[in-house]
Amino acid sequence: MASTITATDVAAPVESSSSAVSWGPIVAGAFAAATLTFILMLLGSGLGLTMVSPWSGESASATTFAVSTAIWLVIVQWLSSGLGGYLTGRLRTKWVGIHTDETFFRDTAHGFMAWALATMLVVFVLGSALSSAIGTGVQAASTVASGAAMGASAGATANAGEGANATPYFVDALFRPSDPARLAAPGAEGDAAAAAQASRILVASAAVGEVSADDKTYLGQLVAARTGLSQADATARVDAVLAQVEQAKVTAQEAADTARKAGATFALLGALSLIVGAFIASAAAALGGRQRDDEETLYLTDRR
Repeated sequence: MASTITATDVAAPVESSSSAVSWGPIVAGAFAAATLTFILMLLGSGLGLTMVSPWSGESASATTFAVSTAIWLVIVQWLSSGLGGYLTGRLRTKWVGIHTDETFFRDTAHGFMAWALATMLVVFVLGSALSSAIGTGVQAASTVASGAAMGASAGATANAGEGANATPYFVDALFRPSDPARLAAPGAEGDAAAAAQASRILVASAAVGEVSADDKTYLGQLVAARTGLSQADATARVDAVLAQVEQAKVTAQEAADTARKAGATFALLGALSLIVGAFIASAAAALGGRQRDDEETLYLTDRR
């Protein structure tokens, strides 16, 4: 008895026994992209170290360093993602019996997955190695930037060991005697007590943002009593030192704002570099897959 074929049987879809995802090419492309990323990061670290210097005025600004680093990240993503995506497309097997649009979609999806896997490899597996490779350059840039800001706040003649706290320098400036011989005169304990009081006044004033009139008058009296200056000269010295403190605060705020802008620029361009990498990997995989199919078609045609 012959079987009857219905319209439902004809229209029923036939599922492929193989998965649409070829993990072998994806993993291979991801490893290639991650390896090239590591190499380019080492190269970028070496180039970055040439932009910083311990000598004043010879280093690039924080903004320039951040923008240059972000641009280099875009280049790294462009090259490594292009290589990984292209290899993913060329190494996959040919899909038979599917539309060309579906082939294009699968290739771009494979390229995107290879980029995503390579990104995870760089973050989780190569993170420590990359940190040690580029950390020196980043630390050097940070040291130069922070050193410049601290030098401005502590004064050009401050000792390097006092860089973490500029108050002792300003106190020394307040009690610098008009006659150097006074340094050996009796009253060291009194000088220490006066310096401690002035230090506390400066710290408290820094917390509220200004020096009160009473505190300023008292500082002038302390300076006059301990240095031998006239009251007018002592008051002038207090005003001069307070102006230095205010200028140091402004300089530190400008340095912090510059660092903030540089960090924001780096983060935004870093995110842009990842988006560029995802697009390049997808496009390169589609290109590699098309070339792979075209080469096979040409080869079979020549054999016939």
